[in-house]
Amino acid sequence: MKAKIEVVKTLLDALPYIKKFHNEKIVIKYGGSAQTSSELKEKFAQDIVLLQTVGMKPIIVHGGGKVITDLLSDLGIETKFIDGQRVTTKEVMRVVEMVLSGEINKEIVSLLNFHGAKAIGISGKDGSFLEAIPKDFKRFQYTGVIQNVNSEIVDNIINDGFIPVIAPIASSAKLNHPGFNINADLVASRVAVALKARKVIFLTDTQGVLDRDMNLLGRVDVLGVDRLKREGVISGGMIPKVDACIEALRGGVKKAHIIDGRVEHSILLEILTSSGIGTCIEL
Repeated sequence: MKAKIEVVKTLLDALPYIKKFHNEKIVIKYGGSAQTSSELKEKFAQDIVLLQTVGMKPIIVHGGGKVITDLLSDLGIETKFIDGQRVTTKEVMRVVEMVLSGEINKEIVSLLNFHGAKAIGISGKDGSFLEAIPKDFKRFQYTGVIQNVNSEIVDNIINDGFIPVIAPIASSAKLNHPGFNINADLVASRVAVALKARKVIFLTDTQGVLDRDMNLLGRVDVLGVDRLKREGVISGGMIPKVDACIEALRGGVKKAHIIDGRVEHSILLEILTSSGIGTCIEL
């Protein structure tokens, strides 16, 4: 009986957050270990289905960099990065689209459907949802930056009761163009702004934003993030994530979160509990 009462208490603790975020859009960038571990994939799908069941509107943007790199290696195609960004030749772009749209996207959709959701996978090419231009063609070739988000495409999917699962590939205004490979963190940020999402959440392989002593910062504002970047405390792969958070916040998203995707049910712990488990970034 005691265990059952604890379950009820847990549900009651979550109730204020369920009410608060009912009918709100929440963009979730899905990547890292959460995307490669079979067990964590199952927990992620369960979390998303629960969020939708209690009335929230989850929108998933996924990456797939490691899978792309592994397949390129298997095919004997060189992988080159500049400042942490992949150089996407036309040959690499074919592999990127095959992995992101053809493999990873459909796997996530199938997993969500298996757990009782209705999910639809799209890339930025579908309905010209994402339109982009080259980041710097001489250096990065078909790695792009988003110029326009056609939010009506995803709004229609949500209004029909489906969960959108978005592959970070964008279309071009030019005919017969192979499209653009886009950083998934930046796609999540731009999509969150365009869809007027309440939150954007980035699943990573770290606890969140850490201070100089490697302690987790539960909350930090934009000025604090800028200071930590100047001091070199925030560096490497965390920089594009916090930059994506700041871009989303300045675009009208109320909260941005960086959480540890290696923790089971990390999304529920961050959204439905008062303490959370990662870093919440605010203006």
